[in-house]
Amino acid sequence: MKQYKKDPDAIARLSPEQYRVTQQSGTEHPGTGEYLHNDEPGLYVDIVSGEPLFTSRDKFDSGCGWPSFSKPVGEDFINEVKDSSHGMIRIEVRSSHGDSHLGHVFTDGPQELGGLRYCINSASLRFIPLDEMEAEGYGDYIPQVTGEDDGN
Repeated sequence: MKQYKKDPDAIARLSPEQYRVTQQSGTEHPGTGEYLHNDEPGLYVDIVSGEPLFTSRDKFDSGCGWPSFSKPVGEDFINEVKDSSHGMIRIEVRSSHGDSHLGHVFTDGPQELGGLRYCINSASLRFIPLDEMEAEGYGDYIPQVTGEDDGN
């Protein structure tokens, strides 16, 4: 299995907004994220570590202003942490190996998709189109994007 880690070189290449979001637990303004309206099939990975996080098959339009996903690629790549900042209690989502702040998870997602809504900042993600996944070393995740892993 590929090894993922917090990469200092990747951190040095981040834009100021990407750095603020991933390294300082910031939030991009609603409706401004690069991937909010991306409907292309593919895989979303942590911009710092490259670890796979979400697939286009699990992305849905929640109307919240940020890309929303019903589930992560796998539990090994996501950490959920209690967040009591801003006078509310939420569950923060961080990448396991890169320790990047990704966003938050809520229980108001579509029930037919499991009921969760992973509300994720585009600034914490890099998108890999389906036709580039194999070349970039993410071929094992193609069935999750195409639906071949569940018989669809």
